[in-house]
Amino acid sequence: MDALILLGSFIALILIGMPVAYALGLSALIGAWWIEIPADALMIQIAGGVNKFSLLAIPFFVLAGAIMAEGGMSRRLVAFAGVLVGFVRGGLSLVNIVASTFFGAISGSSVADTASVGSVLIPEMERAGYPRDFSTAVTVSGSVQALLTPPSHNSVLYSLAAGGTVSIASLFMAGIMPGLLLSAVMMGLCMIFARKRNYPKGEVIPLRKALKIAADALWGMMALVIILGGILSGVFTATESAAIAVLWSFFVTMFIYRDYKWRDLPKLMHRAARTISIVMILIGFAASFGYILTLMEIPMKITTAFLTLSDNRYVILMCINVMLLLLGTVMDMAPLILILTPILLPVIVGVGVDPVHFGMIMLVNLGIGLITPPVGAVLFVGAAVGKVTIEATVKALLPFYVALFLVLMLVTYIPAISLWLPSVVL
Repeated sequence: MDALILLGSFIALILIGMPVAYALGLSALIGAWWIEIPADALMIQIAGGVNKFSLLAIPFFVLAGAIMAEGGMSRRLVAFAGVLVGFVRGGLSLVNIVASTFFGAISGSSVADTASVGSVLIPEMERAGYPRDFSTAVTVSGSVQALLTPPSHNSVLYSLAAGGTVSIASLFMAGIMPGLLLSAVMMGLCMIFARKRNYPKGEVIPLRKALKIAADALWGMMALVIILGGILSGVFTATESAAIAVLWSFFVTMFIYRDYKWRDLPKLMHRAARTISIVMILIGFAASFGYILTLMEIPMKITTAFLTLSDNRYVILMCINVMLLLLGTVMDMAPLILILTPILLPVIVGVGVDPVHFGMIMLVNLGIGLITPPVGAVLFVGAAVGKVTIEATVKALLPFYVALFLVLMLVTYIPAISLWLPSVVL
């Protein structure tokens, strides 16, 4: 009955159109009333949920990503990707994937990746003879890797939702191989389409011009070196690296590239502050919701239910994959991470799955949800940038869903893809 009151009220509030963050807070209040917990206890949990030093990484990475997205960095990364792979058949589709790899590894945001890379490459691909819906599908699906590779905001959220038991550095390292695997699979699919549909080849860029493009893009790429190099060398923490990423991206944008005007900075800061405030409200209310979940012993009951279903880890992982894929299509990624991690973590630990490995499984699953209707935020952004209908984009995405599902299965059932690099580096 406890679970019915808490989860039922949350689902009912979502169905009537209440924002997820407020639905979490209000359903936690209803649950607290039901089990006779004073509201003061919830207020303490909300305050404690956002009063964590590690959470500073989120606003800093959001701000750094916003500066990079609007400061001309994406255009230079696209040009650099063109130097590397633009000369082969279907080269512009490969450029799209490689540019998403570079930009995602700097911004950590799929939405920023889609908006920035898409605004540059979708019109360019159309001019070269690619269908606009295919160009949009490549952009949208390629941006999923930004959720995996460092500095992924969602890895920080997962670490928080896991109660700090999983280090952010381990998650950053664990995301590199799955991200590169996703990129390689997407590029392979694009090459198949290029041969089948006879997409055009690009031109080989002369060496002198290629070196100039590479040197121009190097300033942006240094952000990744600073972030990962600082963390791995122990010079600074993941949170401190986020602050340094802001300083570096600001320096490169305003003093090296100088494409962005000083008068536009207040608007950029305002947009970043709005995004950050939404995330922080969500985190605070999710902390109170998780507190009531724990008091009602719902995670333990769900663990028992899963283990009653089967004690085979592969079967349980498949069941969790199906659940995450379905939920990811109807809810946004951040609230699902905050809600489901405390519930599912005891289950996967109970069957011997490493929490770092499970973090990558969750991110891939929910990343697919972000590009799947009816509530795919990245899908909507991609369709808007590409000026294509949602229906046409989804139809073009069908082969990419198959490729993403293949990556999900490989990440799920081959733990070494996620765990090898952390074990070697850390």
